[in-house]
Amino acid sequence: MIVAVAIFAIVAVAGGLVAAVALSGGQSRHVADAGYSSTEPTDTYSPTYTTEEATSTTSSTSETTTTRTSERETPTSQTPSGPRSVVATGDNPLFGQADYGLQNIPCSLSRWAADQSSATRFFQSGIGCLDAVWSRMLGAADLPFRTPNLAVPQSLSEASTPCGSGGTTTGVTPFYCPSNNTIYLPMDRIEIDVWGNHPGPYLSILAHEYGHHVQNLAGITEAFGEQRYDAGADSAAGLELSRRMELEAQCFSGMFLGSSSISGGSVDRNIYNEAWNAQDRGDDYARNGKRDHGSAKHNISWWQHGATKNRNQQCNTWLSASAEVS
Repeated sequence: MIVAVAIFAIVAVAGGLVAAVALSGGQSRHVADAGYSSTEPTDTYSPTYTTEEATSTTSSTSETTTTRTSERETPTSQTPSGPRSVVATGDNPLFGQADYGLQNIPCSLSRWAADQSSATRFFQSGIGCLDAVWSRMLGAADLPFRTPNLAVPQSLSEASTPCGSGGTTTGVTPFYCPSNNTIYLPMDRIEIDVWGNHPGPYLSILAHEYGHHVQNLAGITEAFGEQRYDAGADSAAGLELSRRMELEAQCFSGMFLGSSSISGGSVDRNIYNEAWNAQDRGDDYARNGKRDHGSAKHNISWWQHGATKNRNQQCNTWLSASAEVS
């Protein structure tokens, strides 16, 4: 079995000056079967799962699901305890119940400022908020949880990463490296010249990369890597798999912003609206023309779908028609 998680990174493509998507007048674009008509996030979520913290696991738990203990070895030396990731995409336990989504938990963010120290504090506080909601969700699905690492260098050259340049299509984007469970947000890759002192876009970028961390913990990343290897990374089928991976992370990002914006914390309507208007990104702006992240239209629609629906199953791109992940 080919395990491909260690040789690629997962990134969010952004391009140029980004056009805003109007919030008024119901002009948002959406996937073909989204079926929503409001820009308001779901505010009636009453999860049926328990709110106990998920069991934290060691770094090997979520990446060793295909390893079997030899009969000659003692079970305690090789078999991890607690929840384990499941190597699957569309039928992953993360999508096991229709009411799985993120609880409305207030998020306390450090103030954003466009310097490295302030940005690091902002992103680290954002990870704390993401941990709070996703640890509960993963625990409910009996999947492992651990917080990701964070790196916020001035440029990627200042950071050490087993994912190299991040495997990006443009070479200028943030990324998540599943090999060391680290979110890389170099200051020269987060478009400060575009977004300035508006925290919403930066929080949505963080939530997108954290979405890839969730995929890694759940076992989706490993399943995706195997399928993409078999298909050929640059084949039509392989590129479609990559788009499904990226658009799912977009949807997860929207889920977080939507669920947090009605919880009474730092993520107010201004931050939510800033994030809503910042999703015009994707393959339309790729410098090399590779279509591995989805069109701008679908990056917008999947993010908005997550923000308004707040249900894992609604973000399951693996079961969507090809036309919805183009």
